[in-house]
Amino acid sequence: MDIKVIGIDIAKRYFQVHGINATGGVVLRRKLTRDRFLKLFGEMPPCIVGLEAGSGAHHWARELAKLGHDVRLMPPQFVKPYVKTNKNDAADAEACCEAVQRPGMRFVPTKTIEQQAAMALHRVRDHLISRRTATINALRGHLAEYGVVAQVQRTGLRQLFDLVLDDQDQSLDPTLKPVLRMLVDEIVSMDARISDLDRRVKDAARDSEACRRLVEIPGIGPLIATAVTAAVSDETRFSSGRHFAAWLGLTPRQHSSGGKERLLGISKRGDAYMRRQFVNGARSLVRIADGRSGGLWDWINALLQRRSFNVVTVAVANKLARVAWAIQARGTRWKPA
Repeated sequence: MDIKVIGIDIAKRYFQVHGINATGGVVLRRKLTRDRFLKLFGEMPPCIVGLEAGSGAHHWARELAKLGHDVRLMPPQFVKPYVKTNKNDAADAEACCEAVQRPGMRFVPTKTIEQQAAMALHRVRDHLISRRTATINALRGHLAEYGVVAQVQRTGLRQLFDLVLDDQDQSLDPTLKPVLRMLVDEIVSMDARISDLDRRVKDAARDSEACRRLVEIPGIGPLIATAVTAAVSDETRFSSGRHFAAWLGLTPRQHSSGGKERLLGISKRGDAYMRRQFVNGARSLVRIADGRSGGLWDWINALLQRRSFNVVTVAVANKLARVAWAIQARGTRWKPA
């Protein structure tokens, strides 16, 4: 078969393939199982392969690249406009085949196994933190039904732990405490797992020269440094620090028309996890900026005089992202003003 471009819609068990020749004629339209998928592409001559950057896409991109194909991953939101009529697997594969040929299409670099492993460490940690927060809220909610309310943060949580684990205390129903102890045990277990992941992140940051340069920036610690090094392994992916900040969703969303420029709030596009980490790092700087002097601190305090705390936090997060990209891409070090 004279196939030049192939669009693939990947799923859990089946893959829909749509191929065209040099003149644009459809020469391949097939539904394949996982076992037959790589076998078919191993028998084909090298061609352009387009697929959405979804779950499992980076794995299949690496496997297809080993077979000599030119694999290009695309953001799903950029492929969606090319879906004709109703949405189904065949239409999605055809849309991928059409979108991958557009000159202005934006592509997602294929992640290496090491990059995915580094980000998995962050994702698992974030998942455990979400579960721990939900369990703590459940414990507080059950005790509030009995009129037991404690302070926020760790101090109040320790008071609730002591109440649930104290066998001599009779303020609660005896049949309730064994049930609540399950929640306490789960919180303690997740605390230990999160602490272990924190140690792994710190060890990874300590072993990386790029991370050691990034942690010198105020507001950036091992967590942000390891995430940035995993995301910005290719310095040519972003043209500037502002481009990187826009990818994180930290730049204003634009809604302009007729030559009238109109900027709204931040777009919140891109990687929500990394954006949240940069905002948290910026918030830690803004909180301690009062009374400090210097290039960075003077700029933050000047912003605080005319903008709200949250607006200044996002502005500082944007600045941190731009500086982090510059240091990562150029191999330089942080120079305090």
